[in-house]
Amino acid sequence: MRIFKNFVAGSWVEPSTGAHFDNVNPADTTDVIGRFPLSGREDVDRAVASARQGFEQWKRTPAPARGDVLRKVGDLLAHRKEEIADLMTREMGKPLAETRGDVQEGIDTAYYAASEGRRLFGHTVPSELRSKWAMSFRRPIGVAGIITPFNFPLAIPTWKIFPALLCGNSVVFKPAEDVPHTGTVFVEILLEAGLPPAVIQLVHGAGATVGAAIVEHPNVALVSFTGSTATGGIVGQTCGRMHKRLSLEMGGKNAMIVLDDGDIDLAIEGVLWGAFGTAGQRCTATSRLILQTGIHDDLLSKLIDRVRALKLGDGRKDGTDIGPVINDQAIKKVERYVDIGQAEGADLLCGGRRAEGKSLGKGHFYEPTIFARVKPGSRLEQEEIFGPVLSVIRVRTADEAFTVNNDVKYGLSSSLYTRDVGTAFQALNDLDNGITYINAPTIGAEAHLPFGGVKQTGNGHREGGWEVYEFYSETKVGYIDFSGSLQRAQIDNYPT
Repeated sequence: MRIFKNFVAGSWVEPSTGAHFDNVNPADTTDVIGRFPLSGREDVDRAVASARQGFEQWKRTPAPARGDVLRKVGDLLAHRKEEIADLMTREMGKPLAETRGDVQEGIDTAYYAASEGRRLFGHTVPSELRSKWAMSFRRPIGVAGIITPFNFPLAIPTWKIFPALLCGNSVVFKPAEDVPHTGTVFVEILLEAGLPPAVIQLVHGAGATVGAAIVEHPNVALVSFTGSTATGGIVGQTCGRMHKRLSLEMGGKNAMIVLDDGDIDLAIEGVLWGAFGTAGQRCTATSRLILQTGIHDDLLSKLIDRVRALKLGDGRKDGTDIGPVINDQAIKKVERYVDIGQAEGADLLCGGRRAEGKSLGKGHFYEPTIFARVKPGSRLEQEEIFGPVLSVIRVRTADEAFTVNNDVKYGLSSSLYTRDVGTAFQALNDLDNGITYINAPTIGAEAHLPFGGVKQTGNGHREGGWEVYEFYSETKVGYIDFSGSLQRAQIDNYPT
């Protein structure tokens, strides 16, 4: 069995603890991909010390030259797209079509980041004083701690690491314990593209140990975390106490609304993809389906037939629609919420159990599940499950649908199916989410647009697009006075 290492201080090294954990295929738990470091705080200390040295070198590299490195990363990802998609599916389960999309998002993000090396714009503005210039520009911050989840093993790290590097920061990277192989290959590609070794550090291990050590380290200047709202709250407390810059991307309880004038067949295609793509393990997954009374029964009947026809299996095999959930703990969480839904009186229409069968028995498979007559305000309707469970809520009017959408603690993504342009624009204004789709499901980010949510989904920052570069850089203002005399703004210009 292959034993993998951390990348710290320019070398691939064993963890200081001497301990490792097994990385297994969730579609077949007898398939062990390799053993990865179960690192400790000493490993984080070494990584941060090296990253500080890397920062001193990298921040002096011109931003367009930093972009050139990221362009090469994009080229390498494109060349190895099929290989990386295959290893990613083996590691976390979603079908190859989805992992190919994951890699492509990384490619798109690389090329977009490369171009931003020539667009780290500041502002030059008129001074209120004579013979004086006033301007702002962007500066790097320091060592960035990057902590990422399992569901997008390549795309989410690229969302965070590419803009961090482009802005001139160095990085200490901890991928989720369930997807360490993808994280390792990603770092290998960064190095192959010419990134100075001290600029990137890779430390594998448990979130409670390695993740906490990164967040708490006094020489980590900024942190970007994607994960649960509960863990994000802990990260936020620590970063707030230590005055660190922090970006949080956390949970969602996303709703797709279909009104009576919506295209039912299009909506069914959307909810199948939105609710059961990645086995429901997306922060943007369609977890709630809000149906207006007039189309409720017809749409739900057709949807159940389609869901029952979905094929579960190994994502690397042709014909697989849905792969496994990530681990046994995830299965047990889904099972708890199925019990909660039944106890709350919702109707279990399909699914609701672990998938059986000769080809599925070795993996973490759960049948796609639909509950109807779900009550607004119930736990099933309010709480994030992160699995293949869809809650259906009946409403009478568009206004009622908007109210149900907004009445959760999360605010990531929403979706509306309608043919009425006025209602569509009302939704864009009134739905309390960071993202709203019209006539499309709740998932599907594009690399050149900001991504993120409101309320307990995040803390106001955005991934992707142009806004993320503001998070990873600091504004500095410069004044150049060439008058040869003391000029006092606000005092000399406006004497009493």
